[in-house]
Amino acid sequence: MISAGDFRNGVTIEVEGQIYQIIEFQHVKPGKGAAFVRTKLKNIKSGGVVEKTFRPTEKCPKAHIDRADMQYLYNDGELFHFMDTETFEQIALNADQIGDALKFVKENEMVKICSHNGEVFSVEPPLFVELEITETEPGFKGDTATGATKPAIVETGAQVLVPLFVNQGETIKIDTRTGEYLSRV
Repeated sequence: MISAGDFRNGVTIEVEGQIYQIIEFQHVKPGKGAAFVRTKLKNIKSGGVVEKTFRPTEKCPKAHIDRADMQYLYNDGELFHFMDTETFEQIALNADQIGDALKFVKENEMVKICSHNGEVFSVEPPLFVELEITETEPGFKGDTATGATKPAIVETGAQVLVPLFVNQGETIKIDTRTGEYLSRV
């Protein structure tokens, strides 16, 4: 149990049967009346953000989130299959649980599987990936001065905006949080 007076950013708590992560909190002491804690909470499973106030003495259970490193094996059309590389235990998740987390992840790469009480709610890809460009328009000499970009399709099928000088067949580094091109490899 954690009291509202001890809230910190990033702490996960359980409120009314839902799991929330504290995004923002503020201790408020009005001129008259009791003090309270105003929070902005993000629902970990649905991604929705709500604002809620607590009395400083109010307690709620702390939620423990398990993050396990697993290897992404393959997609069979309906399910995405993952394997724990230590125990070789496999799990299969549907597209609703995955979302677009695997947009930049190739088969056999490591990801983090996030779960609460054994129920998987999200997949975290690695922060940076290196992918080969399979399709893009050719660049022209002298096009690099403007800082313009062009669309490119990488080997996982995702589209990324790349500088004009990057060509098909090259390997690039991508930030998976924003989907932005970082550099050539």
